[in-house]
Amino acid sequence: MNIENNLIIAAALFCIGLYGFISSQNVVRVLMSLELLLNAVNLNFAAFSTFMDSLELKGQVFALFVITIAAAESAIALAILLTIYRNQKSIALEQFNVLKW
Repeated sequence: MNIENNLIIAAALFCIGLYGFISSQNVVRVLMSLELLLNAVNLNFAAFSTFMDSLELKGQVFALFVITIAAAESAIALAILLTIYRNQKSIALEQFNVLKW
């Protein structure tokens, strides 16, 4: 598989994630779309790292850091969602104004 195929797949994933991030009203879908965006970026890191220098794993290591940060972000976001759901009985994006002062 060459780099063009990887970049086309990554671009498709990024476009799907961006569309879901912009158009969704549900917070869980927004989080899933954000994960798609980050996975597209990780695919680009791995593809360019392999294309530039296949003996070094710089892009793959950076992708592992992004995956770790994305997992922590998802855990914190789901904890916030559960707290809001307990108080408001809804996870619609319009209900997130309760976090304002």
